[in-house]
Amino acid sequence: MFATSLANGLSIMKCFKVGEPALGNREFAERTGLSKATVSRLTYTLGELGFLKYDAEHRRYRLGSATLSAGYPLLANMTIRQLARPLMKALADQAHGSVSLGMRDRAAMVYVETCRGHESIAFRPDIGASLPLLDTAMGRAWLAGTDEDQRREVLRQIQADDPTAWKTHGRAVQDSLRRFADAGACFSKGDWQQDIHAVAVPMRLEVDSETLVFTCGVPAVLSGRRMLEDEVAPALQRLVREVESAWLAHHEIAGL
Repeated sequence: MFATSLANGLSIMKCFKVGEPALGNREFAERTGLSKATVSRLTYTLGELGFLKYDAEHRRYRLGSATLSAGYPLLANMTIRQLARPLMKALADQAHGSVSLGMRDRAAMVYVETCRGHESIAFRPDIGASLPLLDTAMGRAWLAGTDEDQRREVLRQIQADDPTAWKTHGRAVQDSLRRFADAGACFSKGDWQQDIHAVAVPMRLEVDSETLVFTCGVPAVLSGRRMLEDEVAPALQRLVREVESAWLAHHEIAGL
């Protein structure tokens, strides 16, 4: 049975965005469509539980430490992060870019691990950051790697909720899915971040019932005409296969 009060409380938590560390009840009400009275009850409760912290001087709320604590077990229990990290760092150094591991969150992808090979690059992904599904290599690779029924349902939901995004990126998504059969990877050249070109490869093995995706992004100024296709994509595919082998060996040793 759907718990509306819980859903409303979570909708408050989702109002925060990068660059907006503090919000007031008015912003919560505007962004969720909830009444001011309901928002006041929810923010007070979330504050008492440690998920929000009230700034009395500015009369605004910030995310509390309980929010971070709640997400930590998810990351800590993903042993694939530890298995993949050395390989990710090596490729990031080789490509002079960033290599990240992500999983889907509705119409977005969320980074669960990331390594940078060059501190001066403009785009610096971080763990917990989300990025759109349609216009990123990682999102397109997730669509290519998941089963057909789930892919159809996710795309149907996106088209209903955000028709503008589908109109903008739908053709590129379909082209990417067609190319995946031959290329074994998906690409995004400036579709999300104009100065970043990226390639992504999904894992063939599900991890805790999730389709995980590895991506490598490099500054456009360093990406030659065929660099992604001829150099980075094959290297990323090798990385994914190595991680899959390490994951299977880990499970065999652990008796899982």
